[in-house]
This record gives sequence, C-alpha cells and structure tokens, in this order.
Amino acid sequence: MLFGHGDDHYNSKNEVKYNFSSNVWRGANLDMLKAHLDLQFHKVTCYPDPDASSLKRILARRNEVKEDNIVVTNGSITAFYLLAQAFKGSKSTIFYPSFSEYNDACSLHGHEISYFSTSDDFSELSLEGQDFCWICNPNNPDGKLRSRTELLALISANKKTTFVIDQAYVAFTTEELLKPADVLVHKNLIIIQSISKAYNIPGLRIGYIIANPNITAEVNKYIIPWSVNSLAIEASKYILIHPAQFTLPIRKWQRETDELIYQLNKVDELEVMPTSTIFFLVRLKKGTAADLKKYLLEQHGILIRDASNFRGLDETYFRITAQRSEENQILADAIKEWLAQ
Repeated sequence: MLFGHGDDHYNSKNEVKYNFSSNVWRGANLDMLKAHLDLQFHKVTCYPDPDASSLKRILARRNEVKEDNIVVTNGSITAFYLLAQAFKGSKSTIFYPSFSEYNDACSLHGHEISYFSTSDDFSELSLEGQDFCWICNPNNPDGKLRSRTELLALISANKKTTFVIDQAYVAFTTEELLKPADVLVHKNLIIIQSISKAYNIPGLRIGYIIANPNITAEVNKYIIPWSVNSLAIEASKYILIHPAQFTLPIRKWQRETDELIYQLNKVDELEVMPTSTIFFLVRLKKGTAADLKKYLLEQHGILIRDASNFRGLDETYFRITAQRSEENQILADAIKEWLAQ
C-alpha cells in the first residue's frame, strides 16, 4: 500500500486552510444530507445489508443495468483489490503514470504486470496474451482523457482482454465517457464508479463495479459481508434519489481551472501539463515538489500533492486540483513567492 496519496492532512502538524491536493468536489452543500443521516443514525445499531442490496437496486435502475451487473464496494479502491483477487495470477497491462492502487492490487495477487505510457498512441498498444488492461479515465494524476469512441474501438478490437476502466472522475469533465449500459454490449468491459468524489463524502467510502454477470459473480465470491456500512449506504441512496441537491457546476469549475493554469503558465520556472478536467500536473524547472509542498503548508496552510511517487514521474512534479478563483490566486502567489527565494 502506498502511503502518499493526496489529502494527507492527517500527517500535518499545520492547519490546512486551502486543500489543492485531493480530487474531490469541495463545494457540495451537505446540510440536507447531514439532516437525513441524523434521522438514519439509529441504523448503526443493526447490521447493514450484507451486500448493500438496497443501494444496488437503486444503482441498477439509475444506470439502466440489472442488479447482477453491480457490486457495491467500500470505496472504489476496494473494487480494484477485489478484481485483482478474483482473477489472481492474471496478466495485466497498466497505463502509467496513473493511480498506484491498480499496480498494488495486481502485485498483491500475483499478476504478471506490463506497463504502457499514457503519452503513447493506442495504435501502438499490443494486448496479445493480456488478460486485463487497467485505464483511469479521466486519468489521475495528469487529467488526460480518452474519448468514448476511442475506448470502445480498443475494447472491440481486443475481445480476449478485459478492460478495467476507472471512471471515478466522470463528473469532472464535460466530455462523453463510457456509459454503464456499455457493459451489456461489451462482455470484456468493467467500469468502476465512485459516489465519493463528486459529493464530497470520501470519508464514507462508497464505490461500485459495473460488469457482465460472469465477472460480478466471481468478484462476489470474495466480498466480505457487511463491508459497506449503514451510513454510507443511506448517504448514497439519498444522493441518488435527490440529484438536484448535488448539482456540480462543472463548467464554472473548468473556467476556474483555466484561470489558474493561465496564471501558472506566466511563471517561467513552471511547466503546466494540459488537462481535460479540473486537476493537472505541474513540473518545477528548479527545486523539488517536496520542498515546495513543505513551504506552502508551513507558510500558507496550503496543501498540494507531491506527485513524485507516481510511476514515470520524478521529484519535480506536483498535482493541483483547482479551487475557487480567490483561493487559486492565493496558491499562485505563494508558489511565485517560493520560486523567488
């Protein structure tokens, strides 16, 4: 397990005033959800559904699939480990740089792993003899995105390879991505979704797998009963039933992201990587991300993501998730201050 993800405020002795390190929508209004959970608190005195079946029914309806197409998990990260365990010893291709837990899960369960750079063209990708291909889309940490058309063509051309497509950040782009119902047509497709990131409830840990019943049946053999807690189930059901309360202003957020990128691009000592979403990579032309992170936290209460522990990146890379315009300006000014030392 990699102890070095974003939002590692728990390691800090300093107050985090501005958190740019975590890919979570922080503008969600949770007042109504909190009131609902207060009323549901009595459910913690009983065991939850062993397989979160009450939530599974709602997810199936909303995603236009059947219940046996879905496995509800304790966060999307648990989905990766369950899949790697259910198909242990497989041959897996993993794109990089990307979320480290695909690699960790596959390594733990004896997969033979090969790697493919996110900067390479799909036409150069050979999946001959590969059981699985793991892709984050939009990709973490660089925000790169593969179109739905491009992915479906790849999936159709490699029917002997099962594709695990992590769409945890589907709400953070306006581009058309894979649809849950695509698994009904493509038996070699697995989609992972998160209910945490777009609703600012990462601490409740809720995600799910959408796949062919043959795949979900294998995964269900390894599900630990009651692994999704009652409050996570009730929160997810409430969000799905009341979507209007949780509208994410993605276009405004993208404009704020563009403004921040514009500000940072004016700094000669920085190289800002292009993105299709609201988080992106920056490369320092002098100094290290670790030193910058330390300075920002100690002097300004700003937390960024040191991206040096992503495969394929070095100590000069850090990741930012844009916030509100005034907070973005505080970050840009603080980075310039550090570079001017």
